[in-house]
Amino acid sequence: MKQSLKADREAIRLAVRALCKDFPDAYWREGDKTEQYPQAFVQALTASGYLAALIPEEYGGAGLGVAEASIILEEINRSGGNSGACHAQMYTMGTLLRHGNEQQKRRYLPALARGELRLQAFAVTEPNAGSETTRIETRAVRKGDRYVVNGQKIFISRVRQSDLMLLLARTTPYEELEDKTSGLSVFLVDLRDVKGNLKVQPLEMMINHHTNVVFFDNVYIPAENLIGQEGRGFRYIIDSWNAERILIAAEAIGDARWFIHRAAAYARDRVLFGKPIGANQGVQFPIARASAHTEAADLMRFDAAEKFDGNEKCGPEANMAKLLASDAAWEAANVCLDTHGGYGFARDYDVERKFRETRLFTVAPVHNNLILAYLGHNVLGMPKSY
Repeated sequence: MKQSLKADREAIRLAVRALCKDFPDAYWREGDKTEQYPQAFVQALTASGYLAALIPEEYGGAGLGVAEASIILEEINRSGGNSGACHAQMYTMGTLLRHGNEQQKRRYLPALARGELRLQAFAVTEPNAGSETTRIETRAVRKGDRYVVNGQKIFISRVRQSDLMLLLARTTPYEELEDKTSGLSVFLVDLRDVKGNLKVQPLEMMINHHTNVVFFDNVYIPAENLIGQEGRGFRYIIDSWNAERILIAAEAIGDARWFIHRAAAYARDRVLFGKPIGANQGVQFPIARASAHTEAADLMRFDAAEKFDGNEKCGPEANMAKLLASDAAWEAANVCLDTHGGYGFARDYDVERKFRETRLFTVAPVHNNLILAYLGHNVLGMPKSY
């Protein structure tokens, strides 16, 4: 890596850490307890310009790459925060940036960069389809200069905290398709001015992600809000998925490093039977192993990010990064909890909160078993399992 690039990335790390110092553990602990959206933190991140990291400079953003954006999210989680409150704006941005037309970009990107609008909701998952995205049933039917949408989405986070939402809907019936990856389209939904009946029903979750079920009942979307070509939406969101996997990997790495730091510090300071517990190999070795696995995942994260930013194919690398990082974070979480013993379950230590938050990464936004199936078939050439 060039020294100038390394210095720029280190400057980003230090700046994000400085910002996060104004939002210590107690801030996140209280928000988790009361299930509040971290409004003050998101506003501060927006004012700093980091939430507009991926927006090109010509539209008022920072014009950074996914590698730099991943550092921002990593440092939030490494500082004890939860970047899930705002990360969607970064990875959903890719669909608009890569496949939106110039009019759409001019209309929305500058306002997003200024913090006047938020795009943090990505409506893909459905109750019956789950991870089988090509089987989603929510329909968008063209009627003149608009589409009429009916259907249901589930596990859609931050709908009430967003002004805009990306929606993946079916524009051609599944049974009429030869290529089952066709027939899906992406729309930009303006949540400030919904025409029709859009109902948002909160879901009670084990983590503070403001997750919802969303019902569409004859919701009208202007045809001009179609992103790209009708029927090509599945291909468009694959781009977002690669960025999403890289950014989620970075968040998991941030969590892992938080757990390892806390575990090592506690192991140094906690004295039992006349010596620090970290002197015992049964405590020390698992922490060291988790640290090694985290560093290995970090290398894959940057390999995937560099390829994405270089417009190279990066599906295998992005998926590997998410797999390795989420596994490393979960390993580090368990090690940290074991190291703290009973205190790990006490809210004041924040281990249990981060423990719950990091567990999500092995399941969503894509289950690690699906990643293994993807790698087994597409990288290793074994028979397709799904």
